[in-house]
Amino acid sequence: MSFSESMTGMKRTHMCTALTEEHIDEYVTIMGWVQKRRDLGGVIFLDVRDRTGLLQVVVDISSIGDEGFKKSEKIRSEFVIAVKGLVEKRTEETINTNLRTGTIEVRAMELRILSDAETPPFQIEDNSSVREDLRLKYRYLDLRRPDLQKKLMLRSKLTEVVRSFMSEEGFVDLETPMLTKSTPEGARDYLVPSRVNPGNFYALPQSPQIFKQLLMLSGFDKYYQIVKCFRDEDLRADRQPEFTQIDIEMSFVDENDVMNMNERLLAKMFKEVIDVDIALPIKRLTYQEAMDRFGSDKPDLRFGMELVNISDIVKDSDFKVFSGAVSSGGSVRGINAKTCGDMPRRQIDALGEAAVSYGAKGMAWIAITEEGTYKSAITKFLSEETVEAMVRALDGQPGDLLLFCADKNDVVYNTLGNLRLDIAKRLDLLKKDVFDFVWVTDFPLVEWNSEQKRYTAMHHMFTMPKEEDMELMTTDIAKVRSRAYDICLNGNEIGGGSLRIHQREVQERVFEALGFSEEDAYDRFGFLLDAFRFGVPPHGGLAYGLDRIAMLMTGSDSIRDVIAFPKVKDASCPMTSAPGGVEEKQLEELAIRIDKIEL
Repeated sequence: MSFSESMTGMKRTHMCTALTEEHIDEYVTIMGWVQKRRDLGGVIFLDVRDRTGLLQVVVDISSIGDEGFKKSEKIRSEFVIAVKGLVEKRTEETINTNLRTGTIEVRAMELRILSDAETPPFQIEDNSSVREDLRLKYRYLDLRRPDLQKKLMLRSKLTEVVRSFMSEEGFVDLETPMLTKSTPEGARDYLVPSRVNPGNFYALPQSPQIFKQLLMLSGFDKYYQIVKCFRDEDLRADRQPEFTQIDIEMSFVDENDVMNMNERLLAKMFKEVIDVDIALPIKRLTYQEAMDRFGSDKPDLRFGMELVNISDIVKDSDFKVFSGAVSSGGSVRGINAKTCGDMPRRQIDALGEAAVSYGAKGMAWIAITEEGTYKSAITKFLSEETVEAMVRALDGQPGDLLLFCADKNDVVYNTLGNLRLDIAKRLDLLKKDVFDFVWVTDFPLVEWNSEQKRYTAMHHMFTMPKEEDMELMTTDIAKVRSRAYDICLNGNEIGGGSLRIHQREVQERVFEALGFSEEDAYDRFGFLLDAFRFGVPPHGGLAYGLDRIAMLMTGSDSIRDVIAFPKVKDASCPMTSAPGGVEEKQLEELAIRIDKIEL
């Protein structure tokens, strides 16, 4: 049975938490959802919620009359109501210090039930422990939770600050197409069939990369856009099939111009949104420095535990695991897990299993007791002098645990870089209220793709190579560095960019080095190469992951918490059941035939 009434003649005067003691003895009208109802016999207390917070409403038969009181007896959680009443000060013993409105309440003089509600499948409360799949199925209810609303309002504030800054800096907000041409390289494209061009497809943009370069060629000098991008890739906590970029491009600039402008933007964002001061200039590491010290090109600098190369110490040892790795062109490196020397053996074994999952063949270790003696399975294969040199290199002290990996460099980096993070979590070193930024520069231009058996662009194929490495393009492309830069925060890449190639001959050399024939290059990027015939300014830019920045600002563990309607791991939406089937007629119009697939 519905109890719904019209709100005609009633107009909300205040949001719930806009009311303070300054409004005492004023008549107000508030509207919202009922968080909780308490019937004390003759008096009913309603906690009313809107997106600003909670306010207590007192429904007393002497103030609202018999009819109004009977109506309030029907109210349950999540009913939507409108209340007109008098703001009063709470008695001393009923003050709630946990509420912003805890010193006042509204005595109802008129009450209307604007919409009734069934019992929700879970309670609307902060920090819900309800399964995520259930919450996402009823996302519209999940979004009523105050903690989620605060996160999304913070995201809104973030975009507001970005737009304000970019306008002040003279950037032009320009849109680029959502339906464009598929240029496969990197993640898979999402494809959209064309009805009027049967058998042909648009692609949803993985980024506006080519278009923003064309905007620079068009003379706009400073472009930005807060834009949706799409990538068909496996999901994880900080990845979604559709995500939002803060996309920026500038003409007549070098790396320092782009990085300095973005440092000012970051400082404004973090100060105005979460009141965090960022020390400028932000520190910089080259890609190789980041890998050598932290085993990652997005290093977390909130703690130490840096990698140490001990290859020279062990290269001539009788322990073939170590010496063999060095002689075959790899390395032996270690990290010092301070204060972990008394870690139980089962936990050390668990770290060894994790090392294997990261690609290593195993993990060696030395535990230093409080008395300064060594517990290890490898010391018997090494001379006393070698062991002492290894311990000194890692600054081993009583109570420390030293972990080692010997293999190809990329395996060693990945293994120790991840073990470093695993141990930091164990030691509670990853503080969410600490924000440690770093620029990573001088990335390799290309990386080897073992599946495709060829080099592919590490960032993208429009990234400018370093001038001093240009001669290596045809002789040893693996050693060519790029003019690319990533901005990282707490072990997360929050933005990446580069100076772009603006010379046609250089772009053609890069295409050739990446295995594209002239015909292939023109088939995919002909419109860009043609445009390069008409005068291109030097230009560069950067794109931020807006969702990821909002996740870090709010201390969330997943970007799903800062996206209103996110997808889950299989890229589906539990609420709408997307993706779903379509009618045969729609497929016919698109000239698409789907053969039955047996699962």
